[in-house]
Amino acid sequence: MSHRIAVIGGGSWGTALVKVLSINSPKITWWVRKEETAAYIRQFRRNPNYLSYLELPVQRLNIETDLKTTINHSDLLIFAVPSAFLNLSLTGLTPLDFENKMVVSAIKGIVPESYTIVSQFFNEKFKIPYSNIGIISGPCHSEEVAMERLSFLTIAFTDNDKANFLIRNLSCRFMKIAGTKDIFGVEYAAVLKNIMAIANGICVGLGYGDNFQSVLIVNAIQEVKRFLDKINVIERDINNSVYVGDLIVTAYSQFSRNRTFGHLIGRGYSPKFAQIEMKMIAEGFYAAKGIYEINKSLDVYMPISKAVYNILYENSDARNEMRLLADQLS
Repeated sequence: MSHRIAVIGGGSWGTALVKVLSINSPKITWWVRKEETAAYIRQFRRNPNYLSYLELPVQRLNIETDLKTTINHSDLLIFAVPSAFLNLSLTGLTPLDFENKMVVSAIKGIVPESYTIVSQFFNEKFKIPYSNIGIISGPCHSEEVAMERLSFLTIAFTDNDKANFLIRNLSCRFMKIAGTKDIFGVEYAAVLKNIMAIANGICVGLGYGDNFQSVLIVNAIQEVKRFLDKINVIERDINNSVYVGDLIVTAYSQFSRNRTFGHLIGRGYSPKFAQIEMKMIAEGFYAAKGIYEINKSLDVYMPISKAVYNILYENSDARNEMRLLADQLS
């Protein structure tokens, strides 16, 4: 099996994926939004906006700014753009552009216009069969990948051959890969862990200590399990790293933008000014609204997600919400 691979997205995760893929592939197409960014990368071998310390193998990169051309000239498309901008990025494209393409989502968020996960969005809007859709998930921070620290990824695909192709192209001395067929569970878990990380960040910003955080995370794991068991009933071990491991690293890590976002909220920032301060997208902000809307019909008991939603969208006082939440945890 041989496929032309393209990475769609010039952020930190897209940059890290390009680095890893270029180790095993002689040529990778990389779509970035702005021509000035593309020109800078070609000249200076670095992304000026993200992971700028990372030297990139530009001789192995075909850097594009035309998305339609990128898609038409590639077979396997790895999307790493913020979920909030995905629909806008694909304006003008039709199901014909994605015919016989494999689409892999490295996006950990909800598409806000439709309140759908990315795999569902591609299936419904561009008619891509789920057999041609894959998910890349953690636990894995782009910063540590760029520094070549030992990291672990999980590839979710219902087709073993497609999964194995992607695993071979991402595996290297500092990247270990596991496979699963649980594309929906893996993707929803990646969405939910960002909400849980915001909750933990809020607690830290409010001055809660390690004792409370440990209880919060244990309850967060249980909340994720309840939701996954309701929305996609298959046999899965929630204790695997792609579920619990990803949640833990996002909730605790200094590199977690969702934890950082929550920390700013806990310190008194509004959601708008917290995002301005960060200068990056916190996927959990949109996920909190999306999961709230999805759960209206599921009615899963999700006190942590509801508390985060109330703080971010109902202007609830963070300290009061966390005090009420503490009474619901065990």
